[in-house]
Amino acid sequence: MHCPFLISILIVTCTAGCIAHRGPDFNPRDPKDPTVVQGVSLTNAVDPELLKPSMEEFRLGPGDRVEIELIGASEPSTDTVVGPDGRVYFHLLPGVNVWGLTLTETCTTLEGQLKQYVKRPRVAITLRDVKSRRVWVLGRLNRPGIYPLDRPMSVLDAITQAGGLYTAQFTGTTEELADLQHSFLVRHGKFMPINFKKLIHEGEMSQNVYLQPDDFVYLPSALATAVYVLGAVTEARAVSYKDQVTLSSAIANARGLLPEARMREVVIIRGSLTEPHCTVVNFLDILKGKAPEVLLQPRDIVYVPDRPLGILENAAQMIVDTFVRTVAANEGILAAGGVDKVGVGVNVGK
Repeated sequence: MHCPFLISILIVTCTAGCIAHRGPDFNPRDPKDPTVVQGVSLTNAVDPELLKPSMEEFRLGPGDRVEIELIGASEPSTDTVVGPDGRVYFHLLPGVNVWGLTLTETCTTLEGQLKQYVKRPRVAITLRDVKSRRVWVLGRLNRPGIYPLDRPMSVLDAITQAGGLYTAQFTGTTEELADLQHSFLVRHGKFMPINFKKLIHEGEMSQNVYLQPDDFVYLPSALATAVYVLGAVTEARAVSYKDQVTLSSAIANARGLLPEARMREVVIIRGSLTEPHCTVVNFLDILKGKAPEVLLQPRDIVYVPDRPLGILENAAQMIVDTFVRTVAANEGILAAGGVDKVGVGVNVGK
């Protein structure tokens, strides 16, 4: 699937519970402006309920490996995997559906079906490996990877399990390697308002949410200096940042605009993902020589809309959501051993 089509698929409207609050506008032609304007949180505060570990018992799913023992029987215990259809095969049973059952419920189900073969059966089950519930913890970590979610796990727990932030070999510091301002958590395709800098550097535990199955945590490299071009362009992509990148050169590197591009409403997002600044630039005036060129900064996100922006706050939230979902999709494919990217080639650094 090619990039322009994927971007239109990825863009979704934010739910009512997550209305954007962008930072103040900045002057895109003044490189010092974003450093002196105080940003405002883009999203609502973290829901306090997300800071509590789930009390729900673990439920089995395809890929989970369990050891089943028929107590008192001469046969040894059976090591089996829950199949793609949610069934396990044990003793003389033809296949028992355990998908979504707790271990206790699974014991009860197996004992009930074994009664036709065994008098007063008693079953013991031990969970040996979890494949049905997992979280993605990728980026500048010592052991990035896909980890089983077999117990309550917070963001800090996940980072710790992944070996912590990657440390420079010679300086012994993580400062220049992990870009916490552009780190993110994606849940069900939605950007979660977690401020990784406050969490890791300032110990702000109000940011330490508990993870859910298929959550995606990503800590990009601080060495990445690309500019990201999304929206109504021919090839949405990351543009390498060298001496300088202008808005015109960034869009040219994305192979130009699509016919439906709204050239008068090009949005530039600058700053951290949780405290971004945004501004709207009339790109048509730049092309006509009626307005000066815009010099971009490393990690700027340029978004070319194909429809009226409407409320800029909502547009800023949508653009950030689109960016993090695309990065998560691409990095997830790489982590899983895939070759083809599913969307924009937005590589935010290794």
